[in-house]
Amino acid sequence: MGGVSDRAAARAAKSALSQQLAAVPEVVGIGLARRGTGYVVKVDLADPLAARRVPRDVDGVRVVTSVVGVVRPL
Repeated sequence: MGGVSDRAAARAAKSALSQQLAAVPEVVGIGLARRGTGYVVKVDLADPLAARRVPRDVDGVRVVTSVVGVVRPL
């Protein structure tokens, strides 16, 4: 299972994961988050059930999820 990674590896994993999850409407955001001395990919979800569609790691980089709800413009 993946762990914390350097920023370059996390960016590459974020890019790959963004393409993989592009068709999942419950994914409302994908970014990087610091964990200790490294980075993980953080996926924001509108629905907790969507977490099962998100892999736990991408190319050795850990992926974490957070349920933030539906995102609407102000």
